[in-house]
Amino acid sequence: MGYQVKIQRVDRGATKSFYVNFPAAVAEASNIEKGEEMEWIIEDKNTFTLQRVKKATVRQPKESPTKKSEHKNSERIK
Repeated sequence: MGYQVKIQRVDRGATKSFYVNFPAAVAEASNIEKGEEMEWIIEDKNTFTLQRVKKATVRQPKESPTKKSEHKNSERIK
């Protein structure tokens, strides 16, 4: 899946900056928070990878009560 974005250039006197807007859908799906540090990995002139400086913790989904009872029943059958 890909999201197209446009690079913005801002000139402020002697300095210039380039900005990339991060799509909200991607940020929300990745649980990105305000102020989180990221770094660009430049693989070649066409490939830029953005990664977290500190890896996010991945939450495991909780098992539903139905699945727990099914699991217990399958252990009894053995």
